[in-house]
Amino acid sequence: MIKAIIIDDEPLARMIIHEYLQKQEGIEVVAECGDGFEGAKAIQQFKPDLVFLDIQMPKLTGFEMLEIIDELPHIIFTTAFEEYALKAFEKNAVDYLLKPISEDRFNQAIQKFYSLYNTQQKQESINALKQDLEEETLERIVVKNGTQIKLIPVQQIIFLEAYDDYVKIHTKDGMYHEKQNYVIFRKTIGP
Repeated sequence: MIKAIIIDDEPLARMIIHEYLQKQEGIEVVAECGDGFEGAKAIQQFKPDLVFLDIQMPKLTGFEMLEIIDELPHIIFTTAFEEYALKAFEKNAVDYLLKPISEDRFNQAIQKFYSLYNTQQKQESINALKQDLEEETLERIVVKNGTQIKLIPVQQIIFLEAYDDYVKIHTKDGMYHEKQNYVIFRKTIGP
């Protein structure tokens, strides 16, 4: 479930965004805030994926609020002022919606968010997999040779060769020709 926070000093604007979000599957509004201070606290507490952020608010503007947040979620700016658009995109905004916000334009912004969010999730999965692979070291290969099992230390392998549904394992001591589904790689976690 994607967590969203709405930060806007206008109750009507918060209500409209909330209504639009209720029509979106997989997005839950975890907080609504009327100023930047409340918004900063809510972002720290809930760690949202998406924030709808007004710019002109009392006490703390949307931009000022972003300066005090350590890890920024995806931001869709919602404002009545078009002159802040360039600054918003310099802050890596997903989109910039001018009030009054039409539902069609809102849905376009949501689609941009999903595109960025899904790409980010895939990249995080790839990075986690890379890190796991970097932490694992291959110690040996176990090969079934007829009825016998042969342990081949990795240090003895010169190269592996794919050969149809077989693998040729070339070592210092010779070559092993084995069906791929019988080659077992043994891994150990190392530093």
